[in-house]
Amino acid sequence: MLRPGNQVQVYLYAEPVDMRKSIDGLSALVEQGMALSPLGEALFVFCNRGRDKIKILCWERNGFIVWYKRLEKQRFKWPKAGETLSLTGQELNWLLDGFDIFNNRPHKPLYFASVS
Repeated sequence: MLRPGNQVQVYLYAEPVDMRKSIDGLSALVEQGMALSPLGEALFVFCNRGRDKIKILCWERNGFIVWYKRLEKQRFKWPKAGETLSLTGQELNWLLDGFDIFNNRPHKPLYFASVS
C-alpha cells in the first residue's frame, strides 16, 4: 500500500468498528474516539469485530479517500480494544500482509549523546 521510505503517520483505532460506516462515520470516530483531526496528513485504520475487514481513511488535498480490504479466509492480527495506537507505514504494510506486529516487535531503538 505504501512505498518504501514513505513517512506517513498511521493511527490504529483498536475498538471494533461497524464496517457500514463510511467517510462521515469514520471521520466522526477520528474526531471523537481518537481526539485527532481527520484532515491531517495521516492514515486512520479501522477493523471490524470479525477482524476480516479493514478500512483506512485519509484526507488528500481536497477530499477523503477510503481504502477497504476484505479477507476471504483469514483474520487480521489486531490488538485488544484500548487506546489509539500509532504505527509506521512499514508496520501498516506488515499488518495488511498478515503479520502479527503486536506480539513480534523488533528491538527498540537506542539514542545516545556520545559513544563514551
